[in-house]
Amino acid sequence: MLFSDHPRTHYRSAPAHEVICQLRFPTILTINNVEPADFQESIREAFPQYIRREEAAPPKVTGLGGPNPRVEQQPPVTNYTFLSADGRWKLNLTRDFIALSTLSYPGWEEFAHHLDKPLASFIQIYQPAFFQRVGLRYVNIFSRTKLGLEGALWSELFAPAYTALLREPDVEEDRILGCNSDAVVKLDSSCQAKIHAGPGRMKPAGPNAPQDPEVKFIFDMDLSMGGNTPCTLSAAALETLHGHGTRIFEGAITDRLRQAMNPD
Repeated sequence: MLFSDHPRTHYRSAPAHEVICQLRFPTILTINNVEPADFQESIREAFPQYIRREEAAPPKVTGLGGPNPRVEQQPPVTNYTFLSADGRWKLNLTRDFIALSTLSYPGWEEFAHHLDKPLASFIQIYQPAFFQRVGLRYVNIFSRTKLGLEGALWSELFAPAYTALLREPDVEEDRILGCNSDAVVKLDSSCQAKIHAGPGRMKPAGPNAPQDPEVKFIFDMDLSMGGNTPCTLSAAALETLHGHGTRIFEGAITDRLRQAMNPD
């Protein structure tokens, strides 16, 4: 089954590599042109480090379908980054979105707690009309070595929806050089999930870093709510997405993998 009603479980060996929450809003030009001093002051205790970057904006194409289409260069976008003292938490603010991310996911409650004050301060200071897109993304990377599952096949650890080819009796897993599953699933009237799943090798962390020889399983869920979400309902929207994500995640894994992740 694609979705599971298995009770929500905290795993001591959780595979979350990166978790990102992003809320997009109608463009607020003030953010791009004026340093966010008041916003920084409101979050500085939790995010004391500050970085300002100018990023190139994609060009705008006008006149398509006419005799003289034009490509117009757009002004750069200012991306304000606020980091926690230990560098584990990153908050980004641009004229179009606010986002929180971490490479050390402690669980949903603590993640939501880290977002509460920055999001409330942002809404109070900038008063966005609404959120056009509320997104929550989980990039999960499963290592059989770390989980003590060196002898297990991926087809024994993940549901058939994500391992169909790997289940064929005449196919040996190590002969498959690529076997990915990509889907976009409508979850309810306003939510959807983009799911990417499959085995692969991770890219080196830097130009001189060695290639990790282990084949891992990547399970990437990008959940989103469209429409115009009132600011007062942003927290509820994220809770809804998290609930959908839990059902998809639990539906993707088998009991053998579930036990290897050390459930509480």
